[in-house]
Amino acid sequence: MADKTKVWLDTDIGSDIDDAVALAYLLANPDCELVGISTVSGEAVKRAQIADAIVTAAGRSVPIFVGAEAPLLSKVNQPAAQQATQLTNWPHAATFPQLHAVEAMYAAIKANPGQLTLLAVGPMTNVALLTRMHPDAASLLKSTVLMCGEFFRRLPAWGEAEWNALCDPYAAAMVYDGLKLRSVGLDVTMQVRMHQDEVAKRFSTGVLRVVYDFAKPWFERIDHITFHDPLAAVSIFTPGVMTCRRGRVSVELASERARGRTYFDEDPAGPHEVGAAVEADAFFQEYFRYQ
Repeated sequence: MADKTKVWLDTDIGSDIDDAVALAYLLANPDCELVGISTVSGEAVKRAQIADAIVTAAGRSVPIFVGAEAPLLSKVNQPAAQQATQLTNWPHAATFPQLHAVEAMYAAIKANPGQLTLLAVGPMTNVALLTRMHPDAASLLKSTVLMCGEFFRRLPAWGEAEWNALCDPYAAAMVYDGLKLRSVGLDVTMQVRMHQDEVAKRFSTGVLRVVYDFAKPWFERIDHITFHDPLAAVSIFTPGVMTCRRGRVSVELASERARGRTYFDEDPAGPHEVGAAVEADAFFQEYFRYQ
């Protein structure tokens, strides 16, 4: 039997519902060993409680750690975890280990040298702190996958920058500067969407039923789910759902208006892969395979 893929999930679960959708996939995938979860962004404890509610509903036990609530230098764009209103519906832990998420992440990397994939799907604050506090982490990771950026076209509905990069542009710049990684951006994630009516049908059993309950505050504002974070998660186990281009990513910091905008310079020897095209049907087939 092949060894499972060890994954650490760093997430701002509790705002956009796609984080919870990605967590459900990782919990259901028999090839995934979810080593730990860390939360980032405003109300990080509530975000940890949401993650624990989903983990508990799946009948699993995964260590969860609370991380940075504020960005490194920029303003706070995401102060609240809106989906926490649903916490009363599901059993969950109230408190979490005192060890900061960054130190917990580093301990897991040290304990699994060359084996751990870091999947970061929120603002990059925790990961940036990891690269600066523990520079050796980069060489100890098996791989790093981000849901971050937008590289080949500008989507006016999203403004000047993709949300995760916008919420902590200085952290995003540090992460791209410090790690070899794959970045799954809006160019591909915006092509994997599902309307609320279809979500209601597909998310009716198992842990997805719990995810759908947490999605209720989301559906009060938006009538669909875009599978941003799940695409990043699926690409770890089924890379064929997405084609990538290699090069180097940089992040705009000088311009206040465009701060957080990502740029991609193609280079076959570059340290970064970015998602360029996605097979949407293949992605959804893989996502729902274990649900």
